[in-house]
Amino acid sequence: MIVRAKLVVTMDGPLIENGAVAISGERIVDVGKFPDVSARYASAEIIDLGEQALLPGLINAHCHLDYTCLRGKIPRQKSFPDWIGAINAEKAKLSPDDYVRSIHEGFGEAKRFGTTAIANLTAFPELISRIERPIRTWWFAELIDVREPSRANDIVDLAVEKLRVAEHWGLAPHALFTASANLYRRCSEVARRENVLLTTHMAESREEMSMFREAHGSLYEFLKGIRREMNDCGAATPIKRFSEIVRDVSAPLDMTKAWILVHLNEMTDEDFELLEKSSRKLSVIHCPRSHDYFGHSPFQFQKLNKLGFNVCLGTDSLASNEDLSLFAEMRAFQEAFPIVGPEEILRMVTINPARALRQENSLGKIRSGFSADLIAIPFTTSKSVFDEIIEFDRPVSWSITRRRSLA
Repeated sequence: MIVRAKLVVTMDGPLIENGAVAISGERIVDVGKFPDVSARYASAEIIDLGEQALLPGLINAHCHLDYTCLRGKIPRQKSFPDWIGAINAEKAKLSPDDYVRSIHEGFGEAKRFGTTAIANLTAFPELISRIERPIRTWWFAELIDVREPSRANDIVDLAVEKLRVAEHWGLAPHALFTASANLYRRCSEVARRENVLLTTHMAESREEMSMFREAHGSLYEFLKGIRREMNDCGAATPIKRFSEIVRDVSAPLDMTKAWILVHLNEMTDEDFELLEKSSRKLSVIHCPRSHDYFGHSPFQFQKLNKLGFNVCLGTDSLASNEDLSLFAEMRAFQEAFPIVGPEEILRMVTINPARALRQENSLGKIRSGFSADLIAIPFTTSKSVFDEIIEFDRPVSWSITRRRSLA
């Protein structure tokens, strides 16, 4: 099959006008000018997309499809702990069937907006076998042991057993304030043994910073009230505490063999000094519209980027966002960081998350040998190509992933 478009945006070199991509099975086998590609594959079926730009499929580096059904149900709260209370109240009303419907709805919406691969955190790995996945999915079991830290190993091991039905899986200790050090260590041990990825929410809110650095604030009082052990508070920032935990099972300060850190909204100079010493540069996921919803401190993109960290974008959940459009996330990021060029922003939903998921040789670019995960959007040439891509605000007109096409 040959897919022809007015413009092919490969993210792997120059733009190709009147370009084409030849596909065999689930792989790209040729990329170039349409006359050249069609001559090399003269008997192939041709799909002509007309006046459109063909792009690599977008990759959502952080999402919670469990909560698609909570869209618009949680108004902005006065504090992060208040939001935790509000979402817990809504979750208490949901059944397993509700979650299955919610996840299916989320997959459908993500695909309509051009997402062809997703890193999805789920609190219910036992439901994975009931889910039909229209796009490539990395399932991360979101793990919490705040009320029963003595069961950390059992919680992790049970999740691993349920996750094995998935093609791609990993573990996600929820956050330092809800997951014990032992749970983090057990996840690290599993990741090293199974060669899987890990992700966690890190330094997300001011309340979390106050809790760990000062043993103070609303989150500290909330968790103390539910009898969380608080002896890890009052001495270090979340990043410092995390580095102390993971160094027990890996090389000192090497936090990147498996970990993907989400948010990093609250950072100190000490944190940046620690990150600068890290022997590898980890992946960091920023969720611009969820960040705005909570009113977090400004995201320190320039500092993280200067240090060489791999910054990606995600949508977070619809308990703190409007939809699952990565185009909208790119626009929100551009509004916050107007000095960052649109091509670099597009990398944050293609090349960068592919690297975070260890798929840099398979996803995120249109290149021979890569997976044929492609999307198309109308292209008018009325402005720069990448500006027009960022401004796109509708469902994509065509996509293909795992050999399933959408006309």
